[in-house]
Parts: sequence; structure tokens; C-alpha cells
Amino acid sequence: MKKRLAGPGSDDGYVPSERRLARERHRRARARRATAIAAVSTLVTGAVLFVLITNSPGWERTKETFFSAHYARVAFPQVMEGLWLNLRLLAVCGAAVLALGLLLAVARTLRGPVFFPVRALATAYTDFFRGLPLIICLLMVVFGVPALRLQGVTNDPVLLAGTALVLTYSAYVAEVFRAGIESVHASQRAAARSLGLSSGQALRFVVLPQAVRRVVPPLLNDLVSLQKDTGLVSIAGAVDAVYAAQIIAGKDFNYTPYVVAGLVFVALTIPMTRFTDWVTARMDRRRAQGGIV
Repeated sequence: MKKRLAGPGSDDGYVPSERRLARERHRRARARRATAIAAVSTLVTGAVLFVLITNSPGWERTKETFFSAHYARVAFPQVMEGLWLNLRLLAVCGAAVLALGLLLAVARTLRGPVFFPVRALATAYTDFFRGLPLIICLLMVVFGVPALRLQGVTNDPVLLAGTALVLTYSAYVAEVFRAGIESVHASQRAAARSLGLSSGQALRFVVLPQAVRRVVPPLLNDLVSLQKDTGLVSIAGAVDAVYAAQIIAGKDFNYTPYVVAGLVFVALTIPMTRFTDWVTARMDRRRAQGGIV
């Protein structure tokens, strides 16, 4: 039973019952037990893997080739210098992908027969670039565009590689935005029109805000993937983190720089992934409480 204290000096504070206190103690004990079991199983699994790997016949050679402390110290400054290019590509290409993806999604959701050519072009674009492997798109743009010898068109490999990234990822992001737009109930648009808003105003002020809010987690996942794929610009000869590691590895025939570059990308990806999980959980809680339309 719930008990409340009342009186001149009390604030009518809530006093939980003994049964509730017992349940809370049981939950805390169960949580501690689960944490302990998870920690022990993790330690045992890690120890078994460590023993298996370090006792394998080729471990010494593998350790020297892939986990050399000397080559890690040599590669780290150059990999970090190249990483600056990856971060700039992520910022610029990410903004371009979001803008172009939203434009394509809006084009695909336009209504009326007069917009059929626009819808058809947007559909063809998304179908083509979602089906085309990113590495092939990079090769076609980086080596195909300069071969055309067009006046006023850049031959900068960084710009061309960034264009290929935007072309591919905007197709994926467009489908994410389109799913968000179509998830908004038709009554929202009808209510906006009944208030005197035009179709464009209803889309801009009513539909899009709700749609974008609903697709934030998958958009963040796409940005995480884009962050990793910026390393593919090394195909074009741009000296990013991956290509910097490749230069050192090709000179000394040691692959530790690749491991260093991989760990750097992992260190960047994990915070973004955890942030995505936090945003997803927060939106799920708000949706369960009725805080998101």
C-alpha cells in the first residue's frame, strides 16, 4: 500500500511500500548479477581468443607485419594528416548529400500528371545509383570525366571523388527522406490545406518537419557509412588517411599503417554510432510517451 505523510511540517511526500522496495532491491540485484556474468563471459572469451591467436604458428610473423610498434609510430602522423582530407570530405559531401537527397525525395512525392517527368527522372536516378557499386561510380567519375576534356570542368581527383560520393549516397538518402514523407498521415496534409495552406506550404511547414524528425536515426547511419567510404578517394590518388598508409606500406612492405588507418576510422565511427543509438532510443521513448506526432 502507498503511504503518504501529512502534517504541518511535511511536504506530503510519497513513501513507497515494503513490497515495492523489495521489488526494486530484486531488480538491482538482478542487474548486478547480469553485469557480473557479462563481464566474466567477456573476459573468458577474450582470454580464449588471445591464447588461440598468440599460439598460432604464424603469430610472430603476423605480429611483425601487422602490429609493429615502430611502423605504427612512423605512420600515425601521416595518417592523421591525411585524415584531415577525409573529415573535410565528410562535412562537404554530407551537406550536399542531405540537400540533394531531400530534393530527390520531394521530386518523387510530387502529385499530379504534370510532374510525371520529374518523378520519372528522380526514380531513374535513385534506381541507377543505388544499384551501381560505389567503387565503380568512383572509377567512372574520376577517370571518365577527365577523358571527356570538357572546358571548365575540374580534373581535381578530390572534387571528382567527392562528386561520386554525393551521387551515390544522395540516392540512398533520398529513399530515407521519401519513406519519412510517406509515413506522415494524409490527414496532416488535408488539415493543412483546410487551413488555407497551398500544397507547397503544406509540404514545407507540415509534412517535411515531421518526416525529417522521424528519419533522423537512419540519416545518421548513412552519415556513418559515408565517413568510412571517404577512404575510397584514395583510388583517385588523393592523399587521405588510407593512401598515406598505402604509401608507407608500399615503401617498407609492412602493413601496420593499414591497421593504424583502420583503427583511426573506427575511433571516429564509434562515437557517431553511439550518438545514433542514443538519438534512436530517445525518439523511441518520446514516441512511446506520445511526444512525437
